[in-house]
Amino acid sequence: MSKQRAILCGYYGMGNAGDEALLICLLQSLPDHIEPIVLSKNPAETRDRYQVKTCDRWDLIAVVKEMRRANVFIWGGGSLMQDNSSRVSPMYYGGLMKLAQMLGLETIAWAQGIGPLNHRSNRWLTRHVLKRCRLVTVRDTVSRDMVQRWGIPATIAPDPVWAMKADYSFDFSNDPHFRDHNSKYCIAVNLREHSSLTPDRLEILIQSLIEFQKNDRRFTILLVPFQESLDGKLAQDLQARIPRSMVLRIDHPQVMKGLFGHPSIIFTIAMRLHAVIMSISEGCNCFALSYDPKVTKVMEAAHLSGVVELGEMDPTFDNRIGEWLPELNRSIDQGSDYGNPKDGRTDREDARQTLIEGATQHRDLLRQVLDKSSRRST
Repeated sequence: MSKQRAILCGYYGMGNAGDEALLICLLQSLPDHIEPIVLSKNPAETRDRYQVKTCDRWDLIAVVKEMRRANVFIWGGGSLMQDNSSRVSPMYYGGLMKLAQMLGLETIAWAQGIGPLNHRSNRWLTRHVLKRCRLVTVRDTVSRDMVQRWGIPATIAPDPVWAMKADYSFDFSNDPHFRDHNSKYCIAVNLREHSSLTPDRLEILIQSLIEFQKNDRRFTILLVPFQESLDGKLAQDLQARIPRSMVLRIDHPQVMKGLFGHPSIIFTIAMRLHAVIMSISEGCNCFALSYDPKVTKVMEAAHLSGVVELGEMDPTFDNRIGEWLPELNRSIDQGSDYGNPKDGRTDREDARQTLIEGATQHRDLLRQVLDKSSRRST
């Protein structure tokens, strides 16, 4: 097959472990005859880490030059077309895809989470460019239903990170700070700054963990930021207040995923979608603090009931976190399965395997389309 160049466009080089994990999954999904060019906020770092060609995502002149030399343009996973966090974001990603289509590139929307799209102009732009895509794959039913209402065929499959291979080379138990705690077990905690995590709600979590630490000295709290700009300071603040806690900063997504497979970590409390996915896929029980419907949907798909909708949480009486932690303690003492005690272990394991296996559909469909494209061009 003839060599082809593909522009990979996503939330890359932003220091977000979840989006970097999606980039790894996409790179591993490309056929050998595809040469990727990754649009990144930090092109040097992305180039050195993944050994790929890169382009500054904000240098539009350079981006257009790369497009003129490319054959394919790929939205590479994640919630790119949504205007909850930024009205400008869909204009950027949609504008680049429209430009690629005008330049004659084959366009692909891969492993997308579409919406929410609150503004009519963003809905129009999203529909307009998706209708002209060679392939559309999405990761959730909300996205599928939206594009199907627009008359656009789309394949739904679990997020690709479910199937990403983990790297277990990092062993935090060798860290002197961890050894000083003399702990046997760990709870991994991932939080991010968000309007739904109000000071009152955050205080409930902190006090629950402090109370748990008082009653059981076998646990260290591992604070795991996924994006330094939104998670880092929060993790530091929690470490200053919670006894026997430590911050773990991990740069590589596959190492991050491997963390949740460490035998000492038996429970995760997570806000970020990919913290939830990595934890469950590695067989670690998870309690989700849902700030977005996508987090709740993943928990439902995994047959796990331990979820709090942060936006609906009343700090004056709702402390399900404080109820779950003692249950975890009792389960360990009894030698039984821990976390989400109302769920069946077999059902959960079956659901986990189904999600991991289903996630490979994004890879398989992408390869089929790119192989056909290459044959047509020869």
